[in-house]
Amino acid sequence: MKDEYDFSNAKRGAVASAKGKTRITIMLDDAVIEAARALAENEGFGYQTVINNALRQALLSGKGNGANGGHLKKGITPSELKNLEKKLSELAMEIHRMMEPDVRP
Repeated sequence: MKDEYDFSNAKRGAVASAKGKTRITIMLDDAVIEAARALAENEGFGYQTVINNALRQALLSGKGNGANGGHLKKGITPSELKNLEKKLSELAMEIHRMMEPDVRP
């Protein structure tokens, strides 16, 4: 470790740029985050990517563009996204079922 560092050319801001993305704070149900993390762990993606792609698909479907609109994250095919969404939906339904007052795990 040096005694002194030269910060004369330093710039403030994020170390890694995320072009095309914006950092926000959002409140989500714990069950949604847990389901996304479980799905992401099984599929090898980050949970934020799973949530982002599920939101993107929901918004694109609402406009009638479908999953083949060419707006998917690079490296994820429409069929992979559809598979991820199906699994997330199944997990969400199971969580919803378990949250009903008369149901025991």
